[in-house]
Amino acid sequence: MPTYVMLANWTDQGVRTIEDGPKRIDVSRKTLEDMGGRFLSVYATMGMYDMVITYDAPDDAVAARFTLLLGKQGNVRTQSLKAFPEEAYRQIVNSLR
Repeated sequence: MPTYVMLANWTDQGVRTIEDGPKRIDVSRKTLEDMGGRFLSVYATMGMYDMVITYDAPDDAVAARFTLLLGKQGNVRTQSLKAFPEEAYRQIVNSLR
């Protein structure tokens, strides 16, 4: 199953209702599970991003749908990255020869 890295920043709305943040993570986790995916890790971070989440999803379409559903709620703005495990990276590089 493909892995994704989500970089998230709170919106003004998200910060105003930050006390609900843990509940929103729980709801998001359940939403992704219902779509066939799963959270791998959730980090609150300092610096350019407020949160970093890694997750698995069945495919890019599910990952895109999940990201859009989060954005639609208005609490975070996200950037998503598809992550390739080391073995896949090695295969990609070796295919260049």
